[in-house]
Amino acid sequence: MCKKPNILLIYTGGTIGMIKDSETGTLHNFNFDELLEYIPELNLLDCNISTQSFAKPIDSSNMNPSNWVEIASIIEEAYDNYDGFVILHGSDTMSYTASALSFMLENLSKPVIFTGSQLPIGDLRTDAKENLITSIQIASLCNEGRPVIREVGLYFEYKLYRANRSTKINAEHFEAFDSLNYPPLIVSGVNLSVNYQALLPSNSGKKLKVHKKLGSNILLVKMFPGIDEVTINHLFAYPEIKGLVLETYGSGNLTNEKWFVKAIKKLIDKEIPIVNVTQCSGGSVDMNIYKTNIKYRKMGIISGKDITTESALAKLLFLLGQNISANSFKTIYETSLRGEMK
Repeated sequence: MCKKPNILLIYTGGTIGMIKDSETGTLHNFNFDELLEYIPELNLLDCNISTQSFAKPIDSSNMNPSNWVEIASIIEEAYDNYDGFVILHGSDTMSYTASALSFMLENLSKPVIFTGSQLPIGDLRTDAKENLITSIQIASLCNEGRPVIREVGLYFEYKLYRANRSTKINAEHFEAFDSLNYPPLIVSGVNLSVNYQALLPSNSGKKLKVHKKLGSNILLVKMFPGIDEVTINHLFAYPEIKGLVLETYGSGNLTNEKWFVKAIKKLIDKEIPIVNVTQCSGGSVDMNIYKTNIKYRKMGIISGKDITTESALAKLLFLLGQNISANSFKTIYETSLRGEMK
């Protein structure tokens, strides 16, 4: 028998926490201490709900790694007093933050569910209520006295995704997110249908370890026809560069122009990690298919396999904060740490 779970809602900012001023028509954040006034249906849930908000809620476009640390710190401090956590976050950068938290929260044995909305909570047609109510229900799920979800998830429009497998695909539809390389963990219908085979194995026997040191000074460069030597040399000459993510064509293909090969080799010689991710919505990097890619693989470029760009960036920042030796970095990056790649 599961006890009545204690759930902590953490509001960071975003559309889900906004209401429209009836006089001016502008949006503003509402007081989350008054949450039940806006969503009385929460009283029907079989759990105890507490709320905590950033002192100054932020637009998700302003989200940065220091904010990720703030969220992780809130969870760390409250971890022993709650059975699950629901993070309310703007949708634009939600996959970045949720992916980062999946790496920062090692040995997680409780649900951490990110959600948000496309319309404000006070809007007549809002998706905020369903997203929030179901996220709390998911965070409250237990089986044989233990949480069903023991990882970081992202719930949006009837589906719970593994956070570090999610990406935002639409700015207007309620179905704003997808996970093209991994199935949903839960599909919400009349009942919550759990895909138990897709869940991460439990780490309940290990103590939560929160990583708060993250790297910085990384670049994301998307390959495109016409990218030129001057541009690449200018970007790669950034003196503080600590890491690079390349969004490449198809299954990880890169130009084999001599100037580009030379620019890549120069970074690798400086022991700057370079991660190869596909710019395709789905699919995987395979650096063994084409002759040019084999050359880059032998040079030391890291294969991102089927990782999302959001997760690739978050994982790079996470590993750069761990003081990993250059000799081990590629091996560790290409290893799935939180189910983020196959």
